[in-house]
Amino acid sequence: MILTKSDLHRSKAWICAYLACLWLAYPLHAVSQDTAVESNFVKSTSSQELESSANTPQKSAQEAQAKIAPDSPPKRTKRLFTRAHSLSLVMAGDALLHTPVYTDAQKVDSSTSAITYNFAKMFAPIAPLIARYDLAFYNQETILGGTELGLSSYPSFNSPQEFGDTMLSLGFNLISLANNHTLDKGERGVRAMLAYWHTKEAESIARAMPITIAGSYASQEDRDKPRIYEKNGITYALLAYTYGTNGIPIPKGKEYLVNVYTKDMLIRDVKALRDKVDLLLVSMHWGIEYDFAPSKEQREFAALLASLGVDIVIGNHPHVIQPIEKIGNTLVIYSHGNLISAQKGINKRVGMLTSVRIHLFDTKKREALLARLGAEGGFVPRVSLSDLRAELIWTHYESGGKNFAIYPLRKVSNKLLPNAKHIYKDYTKILTQAWK
Repeated sequence: MILTKSDLHRSKAWICAYLACLWLAYPLHAVSQDTAVESNFVKSTSSQELESSANTPQKSAQEAQAKIAPDSPPKRTKRLFTRAHSLSLVMAGDALLHTPVYTDAQKVDSSTSAITYNFAKMFAPIAPLIARYDLAFYNQETILGGTELGLSSYPSFNSPQEFGDTMLSLGFNLISLANNHTLDKGERGVRAMLAYWHTKEAESIARAMPITIAGSYASQEDRDKPRIYEKNGITYALLAYTYGTNGIPIPKGKEYLVNVYTKDMLIRDVKALRDKVDLLLVSMHWGIEYDFAPSKEQREFAALLASLGVDIVIGNHPHVIQPIEKIGNTLVIYSHGNLISAQKGINKRVGMLTSVRIHLFDTKKREALLARLGAEGGFVPRVSLSDLRAELIWTHYESGGKNFAIYPLRKVSNKLLPNAKHIYKDYTKILTQAWK
């Protein structure tokens, strides 16, 4: 069911219009379908609000939404975070490289007949958006095992490693490798993929511009190695998991090849990192494909991660967008949909970029608050989130699977997509969709 305005009033959701943009406001955040990076309309969390939320049980999905607000910005509250330490983050969905995608990127040298791949043109329309952010996340849905392994498409994927080169050049530096296609080519495929990513990881660290790969590892030692980095005075880490591997068994004793989550695994991993970083991100490959509503399992695991103090849960796998909500102090994006694919159907070609600004809480004020709350007060965040925004995107391709390009949906003309404006409006409503 799509909520009407009266429904939103009754369910205490908060939607305020500013200019031509749709804003979804949460107690800590503002959400917009526009692309402006900065906003003057930021509601930060006061120490009183933080203390209250630390002592409040996790809310249900409906209860977590805020109230309807008039067409004016939220009032500013006393800042608990430091102005000097903040960073910006953008998050994207699944990179699902079907044959038409990598064929469209293929380049053949006329003199040597050598084949290479270049995907940069496909992302040119959104490249300026990604470049604005300090951190950028996406899910590499298909393994980048390279041409030597043999390129392939659904149902057993293997993709050109040049795609990873393109994503890194765009500024993506947080990459999830945990998904249901990680084992498509078995252990050999995983190791070919990891050899590529580990080379890029080492190069990035040498340049003091580290990338973080998560969710698939070459050994238990590799899995146990903390990947903690710092940007603008804020330490951060990424964990990544998948619900399964399409029935392909993980080799016995090599469970480190891909993180297939269990409740115990999530609790153990999050607790091991939570007190070591300011910002903790968890990527979850979960949910039901092509369903706009989060499943019961998604909601249960989102609540678990929120109770453990995760700052942002980044959801993917359904290949369609799903709602955004706040559970306690945790931001949950249930599904970003596809970043790029050759799937058919409007629902699978409309994806989403979400972005947020992260502020570091003042250490002394946080310590004082911790002292007041005591051991039973629950985890108190080290960061505050603001400027939450959602930018719908459209995967364009012509008949025959040619000329792929990713556009901001609000800029797509009726020539490229009939009824584009109506589709845009319909899909923005999904972000406030109710579920049972």
